[in-house]
Amino acid sequence: MKRVGAHVSAGGGVENAPLNAKAIGAKAFALFTKNQRQWKAKPLTSDNIEKFRQNCEEAGYLPEHVLPHDSYLINLGHPEKEGLEKSRDAFLDEMQRCEQLGLTMLNFHPGSHLKKIEVDACLKRIAESINIALDKTKGVSAVIENTAGQGTNMGFRFEHLAAIIDGVEDKKRVGVCLDPCHTFTAGYDLRTKKTFNATMKEFDATVGIKYLSAMHLNDSKPDLGARVDRHHSIGKGKLGVEPFRFIMNDKRFEEIPMVLETIDDTIWEEEIKLLYSLEK
Repeated sequence: MKRVGAHVSAGGGVENAPLNAKAIGAKAFALFTKNQRQWKAKPLTSDNIEKFRQNCEEAGYLPEHVLPHDSYLINLGHPEKEGLEKSRDAFLDEMQRCEQLGLTMLNFHPGSHLKKIEVDACLKRIAESINIALDKTKGVSAVIENTAGQGTNMGFRFEHLAAIIDGVEDKKRVGVCLDPCHTFTAGYDLRTKKTFNATMKEFDATVGIKYLSAMHLNDSKPDLGARVDRHHSIGKGKLGVEPFRFIMNDKRFEEIPMVLETIDDTIWEEEIKLLYSLEK
């Protein structure tokens, strides 16, 4: 089964996220377990945790169908000691929150070199940051999101993802979340069956399809190779509907969370129905 959903609000408490997902017909969902634009947050209460687990169970969401996303402030490849330590502490806190909620993944943007260290040094630093968090937690995998390559962001080349994974000690607890918008604007074409297959073949050869743990489902405002991260509603951007038809009919994407981060949350329910209508 394809597990299509959306990145829903956790306003009022994480326990509300599964309820918000169920309301739009989602079969998976993403959430922030804390305010994504702040470094620190109040700890989850036992009430938050119990109600979250209960609401997930009642709505039929298994832990592997939930994709928490970490704070946008975190930079696991930060070139400066203070910024790196702050990011590593925040990332560990995010991993521990997932652990408390009984979830199995944390989705994150790998990091940026900020033009202060070499690319290879940044990638190595990201892997070290992941190792530190994995060593201090159990049962939660670090799921690296490929990026559009905007600014000095790492992770826009499949080779970047492979290098990070290569540096992670526990390969069973690392994965990748592919975002079609990011993939496309990073320079990998997805618009035709031929180019889609070629891109997925390159991903498998470079990274390994076994590491594909989740997907975001976003159309793209910028064009191929623009290296700009601007999402669009499904079928309204430069990608169009066809790449999502390929995804919805590809067995490689079975049973992984595939979540919308498209720009208009008022039509997420319609977009979920649209995506399922593409299945043959």
